[in-house]
Amino acid sequence: MTEGLDHRFSYLTWEQIKILDQVLTEVIPIHGRGNFPTLEVKPKDIIRVVKEQLIKKKIVVHDIRLNGSTASHILVKQNGTSYKDLDIIFGVELPGEHEFQVVKESVLNCLLDFLPKGVNKEKITAQTMKEAYVQKMVKVSTDHDRWSLISLSNNSGKNVELKFVNSLRRQFEFSVDSFQIILDTVLDVYSDENGKLTDDAELSVIAESMYGDFEEAMDHLKYKLIATRNPEEIRGGGLLKYSNLLVRDFKPADEAEIKSLERYMCSRFFIDFPDVAEQQRKIESYLRNHFIGEEKSKYDYLMTLRGVVNESTVCLMGHERRQTLNMIAILALKVLGEQNIIPNVANVTCYYQPAPYISDRNFSNYYIAHGQPWPTLEKGSRR
Repeated sequence: MTEGLDHRFSYLTWEQIKILDQVLTEVIPIHGRGNFPTLEVKPKDIIRVVKEQLIKKKIVVHDIRLNGSTASHILVKQNGTSYKDLDIIFGVELPGEHEFQVVKESVLNCLLDFLPKGVNKEKITAQTMKEAYVQKMVKVSTDHDRWSLISLSNNSGKNVELKFVNSLRRQFEFSVDSFQIILDTVLDVYSDENGKLTDDAELSVIAESMYGDFEEAMDHLKYKLIATRNPEEIRGGGLLKYSNLLVRDFKPADEAEIKSLERYMCSRFFIDFPDVAEQQRKIESYLRNHFIGEEKSKYDYLMTLRGVVNESTVCLMGHERRQTLNMIAILALKVLGEQNIIPNVANVTCYYQPAPYISDRNFSNYYIAHGQPWPTLEKGSRR
Protein backbone atom coordinates (compact mmCIF):
# COMPACT_ATOMS: atom_id res chain seq x y z
CA MET A 1 0.00 0.00 0.00
CA THR A 2 1.58 3.28 -1.14
CA GLU A 3 -1.34 5.73 -1.22
CA GLY A 4 -0.12 9.24 -0.48
CA LEU A 5 3.55 8.23 -0.43
CA ASP A 6 6.46 9.06 -2.69
CA HIS A 7 7.47 6.18 -5.01
CA ARG A 8 10.51 5.52 -2.77
CA PHE A 9 8.27 4.51 0.17
CA SER A 10 5.65 1.92 1.09
CA TYR A 11 3.67 0.98 4.19
CA LEU A 12 4.31 -2.42 5.78
CA THR A 13 1.42 -4.85 5.94
CA TRP A 14 0.31 -6.17 9.32
CA GLU A 15 2.00 -9.50 8.54
CA GLN A 16 5.27 -7.71 7.82
CA ILE A 17 4.93 -5.71 11.04
CA LYS A 18 4.52 -8.95 13.01
CA ILE A 19 7.73 -10.34 11.45
CA LEU A 20 9.45 -7.06 12.32
CA ASP A 21 8.24 -7.45 15.91
CA GLN A 22 9.71 -10.98 16.04
CA VAL A 23 13.09 -9.68 14.83
CA LEU A 24 13.15 -6.81 17.32
CA THR A 25 12.09 -8.93 20.32
CA GLU A 26 14.29 -11.96 19.61
CA VAL A 27 17.09 -12.49 22.13
CA ILE A 28 20.49 -12.25 20.44
CA PRO A 29 23.61 -13.32 22.35
CA ILE A 30 26.55 -10.90 22.33
CA HIS A 31 29.52 -13.12 23.07
CA GLY A 32 32.31 -11.85 25.30
CA ARG A 33 35.98 -12.61 24.86
CA GLY A 34 37.91 -14.45 27.53
CA ASN A 35 36.03 -14.74 30.80
CA PHE A 36 33.46 -12.08 29.98
CA PRO A 37 29.88 -13.42 30.12
CA THR A 38 27.50 -13.56 27.17
CA LEU A 39 25.07 -10.64 27.03
CA GLU A 40 21.46 -11.59 26.23
CA VAL A 41 20.16 -8.65 24.21
CA LYS A 42 16.86 -7.90 22.50
CA PRO A 43 17.34 -5.43 19.62
CA LYS A 44 14.43 -3.28 20.80
CA ASP A 45 16.08 -2.90 24.21
CA ILE A 46 19.54 -1.94 23.01
CA ILE A 47 18.02 0.53 20.54
CA ARG A 48 15.98 2.11 23.33
CA VAL A 49 18.84 2.49 25.81
CA VAL A 50 21.26 3.79 23.16
CA LYS A 51 18.69 6.34 21.95
CA GLU A 52 17.98 7.49 25.51
CA GLN A 53 21.69 7.87 26.21
CA LEU A 54 22.32 9.84 23.00
CA ILE A 55 19.47 12.25 23.74
CA LYS A 56 20.73 12.65 27.30
CA LYS A 57 24.15 13.57 25.89
CA LYS A 58 22.57 16.20 23.55
CA ILE A 59 23.07 14.19 20.35
CA VAL A 60 20.26 14.97 17.90
CA VAL A 61 18.55 11.74 16.73
CA HIS A 62 16.36 12.19 13.65
CA ASP A 63 15.15 8.63 13.14
CA ILE A 64 16.13 4.97 13.59
CA ARG A 65 16.01 2.42 10.78
CA LEU A 66 16.49 -1.29 10.16
CA ASN A 67 18.71 -1.72 7.12
CA GLY A 68 19.84 -4.23 4.50
CA SER A 69 19.27 -7.99 4.48
CA THR A 70 17.18 -7.98 7.67
CA ALA A 71 14.78 -5.43 6.17
CA SER A 72 14.65 -7.51 2.95
CA HIS A 73 13.86 -10.63 5.00
CA ILE A 74 10.92 -8.85 6.67
CA LEU A 75 9.53 -7.54 3.40
CA VAL A 76 9.80 -10.80 1.40
CA LYS A 77 10.26 -13.71 3.75
CA GLN A 78 8.95 -16.42 1.45
CA ASN A 79 11.69 -16.27 -1.21
CA GLY A 80 14.24 -17.84 1.12
CA THR A 81 16.27 -14.71 1.82
CA SER A 82 18.22 -15.01 5.03
CA TYR A 83 19.92 -12.38 7.12
CA LYS A 84 23.04 -12.41 9.23
CA ASP A 85 23.90 -9.02 10.70
CA LEU A 86 21.23 -6.95 12.39
CA ASP A 87 21.99 -3.56 10.86
CA ILE A 88 20.50 -0.62 12.80
CA ILE A 89 20.96 2.95 11.51
CA PHE A 90 20.64 5.92 13.85
CA GLY A 91 20.16 9.10 11.84
CA VAL A 92 22.11 11.61 13.95
CA GLU A 93 23.96 14.90 13.73
CA LEU A 94 27.73 14.57 14.02
CA PRO A 95 29.10 18.08 13.44
CA GLY A 96 32.49 17.44 15.02
CA GLU A 97 34.93 15.04 16.65
CA HIS A 98 33.30 15.53 20.06
CA GLU A 99 30.02 14.02 18.86
CA PHE A 100 31.78 10.97 17.41
CA GLN A 101 33.42 10.38 20.78
CA VAL A 102 30.14 10.84 22.67
CA VAL A 103 28.41 8.26 20.44
CA LYS A 104 31.16 5.69 21.01
CA GLU A 105 31.20 6.17 24.78
CA SER A 106 27.39 6.10 24.96
CA VAL A 107 27.18 2.72 23.23
CA LEU A 108 29.95 1.17 25.32
CA ASN A 109 28.41 2.45 28.56
CA CYS A 110 24.98 1.12 27.51
CA LEU A 111 26.45 -2.37 27.21
CA LEU A 112 27.02 -2.31 30.97
CA ASP A 113 23.22 -2.40 31.40
CA PHE A 114 23.12 -5.84 29.79
CA LEU A 115 25.71 -7.51 31.99
CA PRO A 116 24.17 -10.34 34.06
CA LYS A 117 23.04 -9.59 37.60
CA GLY A 118 25.77 -10.08 40.16
CA VAL A 119 28.57 -8.73 37.96
CA ASN A 120 30.44 -5.91 39.69
CA LYS A 121 30.31 -3.06 37.15
CA GLU A 122 32.15 -0.44 39.19
CA LYS A 123 35.63 -1.20 37.86
CA ILE A 124 34.59 -2.04 34.29
CA THR A 125 35.54 0.78 31.92
CA ALA A 126 34.24 1.61 28.45
CA GLN A 127 37.59 0.48 27.03
CA THR A 128 37.18 -2.88 28.76
CA MET A 129 33.70 -3.31 27.25
CA LYS A 130 35.12 -2.48 23.82
CA GLU A 131 37.81 -5.14 24.12
CA ALA A 132 35.32 -7.70 25.42
CA TYR A 133 32.30 -7.25 23.13
CA VAL A 134 33.10 -5.14 20.04
CA GLN A 135 34.07 -6.97 16.87
CA LYS A 136 34.89 -3.87 14.86
CA MET A 137 34.63 -0.11 14.99
CA VAL A 138 34.64 2.17 11.95
CA LYS A 139 34.71 5.95 11.73
CA VAL A 140 34.40 7.91 8.48
CA SER A 141 34.68 11.68 8.45
CA THR A 142 35.00 13.33 5.03
CA ASP A 143 33.35 16.20 3.19
CA HIS A 144 30.59 13.89 1.93
CA ASP A 145 30.41 10.99 4.39
CA ARG A 146 30.19 11.33 8.19
CA TRP A 147 29.28 8.15 10.03
CA SER A 148 30.52 5.57 12.51
CA LEU A 149 29.86 1.88 13.07
CA ILE A 150 30.07 -0.29 16.19
CA SER A 151 29.64 -4.02 15.52
CA LEU A 152 28.95 -6.27 18.53
CA SER A 153 30.31 -9.82 18.45
CA ASN A 154 28.21 -12.91 17.85
CA ASN A 155 29.90 -16.27 17.29
CA SER A 156 27.27 -17.41 14.77
CA GLY A 157 27.79 -14.34 12.58
CA LYS A 158 24.60 -12.57 13.66
CA ASN A 159 26.35 -9.40 14.72
CA VAL A 160 24.40 -6.43 16.03
CA GLU A 161 25.69 -3.52 13.96
CA LEU A 162 24.90 -0.03 15.22
CA LYS A 163 25.58 2.63 12.57
CA PHE A 164 25.39 6.34 13.36
CA VAL A 165 24.92 8.33 10.18
CA ASN A 166 25.13 12.07 9.71
CA SER A 167 25.63 11.75 5.94
CA LEU A 168 26.32 8.82 3.63
CA ARG A 169 26.23 9.20 -0.13
CA ARG A 170 25.84 5.53 -0.97
CA GLN A 171 23.56 3.50 1.30
CA PHE A 172 23.07 0.31 -0.76
CA GLU A 173 24.94 -2.04 -3.08
CA PHE A 174 22.09 -3.72 -5.00
CA SER A 175 18.37 -3.03 -5.25
CA VAL A 176 17.54 -6.15 -3.20
CA ASP A 177 19.46 -4.82 -0.18
CA SER A 178 18.39 -1.18 -0.57
CA PHE A 179 15.47 -1.31 1.88
CA GLN A 180 15.30 0.56 5.16
CA ILE A 181 12.41 0.17 7.61
CA ILE A 182 11.75 3.30 9.69
CA LEU A 183 11.33 2.01 13.25
CA ASP A 184 10.20 5.06 15.21
CA THR A 185 6.48 4.23 15.34
CA VAL A 186 7.02 0.63 16.45
CA LEU A 187 9.70 1.75 18.93
CA ASP A 188 7.03 3.93 20.55
CA VAL A 189 5.17 0.70 21.37
CA TYR A 190 8.32 -0.53 23.13
CA SER A 191 8.98 2.78 24.91
CA ASP A 192 8.10 1.01 28.14
CA GLU A 193 10.55 -1.82 28.81
CA ASN A 194 7.66 -4.29 29.01
CA GLY A 195 5.71 -2.82 26.07
CA LYS A 196 4.44 -5.38 23.55
CA LEU A 197 2.87 -5.27 20.11
CA THR A 198 -0.73 -6.47 20.25
CA ASP A 199 -3.21 -7.37 17.53
CA ASP A 200 -5.29 -4.28 18.27
CA ALA A 201 -2.33 -1.91 17.85
CA GLU A 202 -2.93 0.86 15.35
CA LEU A 203 0.35 1.91 13.82
CA SER A 204 1.84 2.63 10.43
CA VAL A 205 5.37 1.50 9.63
CA ILE A 206 7.04 2.85 6.51
CA ALA A 207 9.87 1.32 4.47
CA GLU A 208 12.05 3.15 1.97
CA SER A 209 14.08 1.86 -0.97
CA MET A 210 17.36 3.75 -1.26
CA TYR A 211 17.56 2.36 -4.82
CA GLY A 212 14.74 4.75 -5.70
CA ASP A 213 11.64 2.94 -6.95
CA PHE A 214 10.19 0.84 -4.13
CA GLU A 215 7.95 -1.36 -6.29
CA GLU A 216 10.73 -2.06 -8.79
CA ALA A 217 13.12 -3.02 -5.99
CA MET A 218 10.42 -5.24 -4.46
CA ASP A 219 9.98 -7.06 -7.78
CA HIS A 220 13.73 -7.65 -7.88
CA LEU A 221 13.59 -9.07 -4.36
CA LYS A 222 10.55 -11.29 -5.03
CA TYR A 223 11.91 -12.71 -8.28
CA LYS A 224 15.60 -12.81 -7.22
CA LEU A 225 16.88 -10.33 -9.78
CA ILE A 226 20.17 -8.42 -9.62
CA ALA A 227 20.18 -4.70 -10.37
CA THR A 228 22.31 -1.77 -9.28
CA ARG A 229 23.61 1.51 -10.56
CA ASN A 230 27.04 3.14 -10.52
CA PRO A 231 28.90 0.26 -8.82
CA GLU A 232 32.07 2.35 -9.08
CA GLU A 233 30.64 4.37 -6.15
CA ILE A 234 30.62 1.29 -3.86
CA ARG A 235 33.73 0.44 -1.86
CA GLY A 236 34.94 -2.81 -3.40
CA GLY A 237 32.56 -2.25 -6.32
CA GLY A 238 29.97 -4.63 -4.87
CA LEU A 239 31.94 -7.48 -6.47
CA LEU A 240 31.84 -9.82 -3.49
CA LYS A 241 28.12 -9.26 -2.83
CA TYR A 242 27.37 -9.68 -6.55
CA SER A 243 29.08 -13.08 -6.61
CA ASN A 244 27.15 -14.03 -3.47
CA LEU A 245 23.85 -13.19 -5.18
CA LEU A 246 24.83 -15.26 -8.23
CA VAL A 247 25.65 -18.31 -6.13
CA ARG A 248 22.25 -17.95 -4.40
CA ASP A 249 20.51 -18.26 -7.77
CA PHE A 250 19.79 -14.56 -8.29
CA LYS A 251 19.82 -13.61 -11.98
CA PRO A 252 20.69 -10.29 -13.64
CA ALA A 253 17.61 -8.17 -14.34
CA ASP A 254 19.32 -7.03 -17.55
CA GLU A 255 21.88 -9.47 -19.00
CA ALA A 256 23.38 -6.95 -21.42
CA GLU A 257 23.77 -4.20 -18.84
CA ILE A 258 25.26 -6.46 -16.17
CA LYS A 259 28.28 -7.26 -18.37
CA SER A 260 29.22 -3.60 -18.40
CA LEU A 261 28.53 -3.27 -14.67
CA GLU A 262 30.75 -6.29 -13.92
CA ARG A 263 33.71 -4.44 -15.41
CA TYR A 264 33.03 -1.44 -13.16
CA MET A 265 32.71 -3.76 -10.13
CA CYS A 266 36.06 -5.40 -10.86
CA SER A 267 37.79 -2.08 -11.57
CA ARG A 268 36.64 -0.54 -8.28
CA PHE A 269 37.56 -3.71 -6.36
CA PHE A 270 41.12 -3.60 -7.66
CA ILE A 271 41.38 0.14 -7.00
CA ASP A 272 40.36 -0.38 -3.36
CA PHE A 273 42.39 -3.58 -2.92
CA PRO A 274 45.35 -3.33 -5.33
CA ASP A 275 47.60 -5.85 -3.58
CA VAL A 276 46.85 -9.57 -3.90
CA ALA A 277 47.40 -10.04 -0.15
CA GLU A 278 44.78 -7.34 0.55
CA GLN A 279 42.41 -9.03 -1.87
CA GLN A 280 42.87 -12.36 -0.11
CA ARG A 281 42.24 -10.84 3.34
CA LYS A 282 39.08 -9.16 2.08
CA ILE A 283 37.74 -12.35 0.47
CA GLU A 284 38.56 -14.47 3.52
CA SER A 285 36.84 -11.94 5.78
CA TYR A 286 33.76 -12.02 3.50
CA LEU A 287 33.66 -15.82 3.67
CA ARG A 288 33.88 -15.77 7.48
CA ASN A 289 31.10 -13.23 7.84
CA HIS A 290 28.65 -14.42 5.18
CA PHE A 291 28.95 -18.22 5.04
CA ILE A 292 28.70 -19.27 8.68
CA GLY A 293 26.87 -22.61 8.68
CA GLU A 294 27.11 -22.75 4.87
CA GLU A 295 30.54 -24.27 4.47
CA LYS A 296 29.55 -26.28 1.41
CA SER A 297 28.63 -23.09 -0.49
CA LYS A 298 32.09 -21.55 -0.12
CA TYR A 299 33.64 -23.44 -3.04
CA ASP A 300 30.82 -22.52 -5.44
CA TYR A 301 31.10 -18.91 -4.26
CA LEU A 302 34.84 -18.73 -4.86
CA MET A 303 34.59 -20.29 -8.29
CA THR A 304 31.73 -17.93 -9.21
CA LEU A 305 33.87 -15.00 -8.05
CA ARG A 306 36.81 -16.34 -10.05
CA GLY A 307 34.61 -16.59 -13.15
CA VAL A 308 33.48 -12.96 -12.83
CA VAL A 309 37.04 -11.72 -12.33
CA ASN A 310 38.30 -13.84 -15.25
CA GLU A 311 35.64 -12.58 -17.66
CA SER A 312 35.33 -8.95 -16.60
CA THR A 313 38.72 -7.71 -15.44
CA VAL A 314 40.16 -5.26 -17.95
CA CYS A 315 42.12 -2.97 -15.61
CA LEU A 316 44.95 -5.34 -14.61
CA MET A 317 48.16 -6.35 -16.33
CA GLY A 318 48.28 -10.01 -17.30
CA HIS A 319 50.63 -10.95 -14.45
CA GLU A 320 48.48 -9.24 -11.79
CA ARG A 321 45.34 -10.82 -13.18
CA ARG A 322 46.89 -14.30 -13.08
CA GLN A 323 48.02 -13.70 -9.49
CA THR A 324 44.47 -12.84 -8.40
CA LEU A 325 42.92 -15.77 -10.27
CA ASN A 326 45.48 -18.16 -8.76
CA MET A 327 44.88 -16.77 -5.27
CA ILE A 328 41.12 -17.37 -5.57
CA ALA A 329 41.74 -20.87 -6.96
CA ILE A 330 44.03 -21.71 -4.03
CA LEU A 331 41.39 -20.44 -1.58
CA ALA A 332 38.89 -22.74 -3.29
CA LEU A 333 41.25 -25.70 -2.90
CA LYS A 334 41.74 -24.80 0.75
CA VAL A 335 37.97 -24.81 1.25
CA LEU A 336 37.74 -28.27 -0.31
CA GLY A 337 40.59 -29.44 1.88
CA GLU A 338 38.79 -28.20 5.00
CA GLN A 339 35.76 -30.23 3.94
CA ASN A 340 37.91 -33.34 3.37
CA ILE A 341 36.93 -33.40 -0.29
CA ILE A 342 40.65 -33.40 -1.11
CA PRO A 343 43.64 -33.73 1.23
CA ASN A 344 44.32 -30.62 3.23
CA VAL A 345 46.32 -28.49 0.81
CA ALA A 346 48.86 -27.74 3.51
CA ASN A 347 49.96 -31.37 3.06
CA VAL A 348 49.84 -31.45 -0.74
CA THR A 349 53.09 -31.40 -2.68
CA CYS A 350 53.11 -30.37 -6.35
CA TYR A 351 55.97 -31.42 -8.60
CA TYR A 352 56.53 -29.49 -11.83
CA GLN A 353 58.34 -30.61 -14.96
CA PRO A 354 61.73 -28.89 -14.50
CA ALA A 355 62.54 -27.94 -18.08
CA PRO A 356 61.12 -28.30 -21.60
CA TYR A 357 64.13 -30.36 -22.76
CA ILE A 358 63.24 -33.20 -20.36
CA SER A 359 61.82 -35.76 -22.77
CA ASP A 360 60.80 -38.55 -20.39
CA ARG A 361 57.36 -39.48 -21.70
CA ASN A 362 56.44 -40.99 -18.36
CA PHE A 363 57.05 -37.72 -16.48
CA SER A 364 53.80 -36.10 -15.39
CA ASN A 365 53.55 -32.29 -15.28
CA TYR A 366 51.60 -32.40 -12.05
CA TYR A 367 51.66 -34.99 -9.33
CA ILE A 368 49.81 -34.76 -6.03
CA ALA A 369 51.24 -36.70 -3.14
CA HIS A 370 48.84 -39.13 -1.40
CA GLY A 371 47.55 -40.40 -4.74
CA GLN A 372 44.30 -38.41 -4.57
CA PRO A 373 42.71 -36.88 -7.68
CA TRP A 374 43.16 -33.15 -8.28
CA PRO A 375 39.76 -31.47 -8.37
CA THR A 376 38.63 -29.68 -11.49
CA LEU A 377 38.78 -25.98 -10.73
CA GLU A 378 35.91 -25.14 -12.97
CA LYS A 379 32.31 -24.57 -12.05
CA GLY A 380 29.63 -24.99 -14.63
CA SER A 381 27.92 -21.99 -16.10
CA ARG A 382 27.73 -19.30 -13.43
CA ARG A 383 24.48 -18.03 -14.81
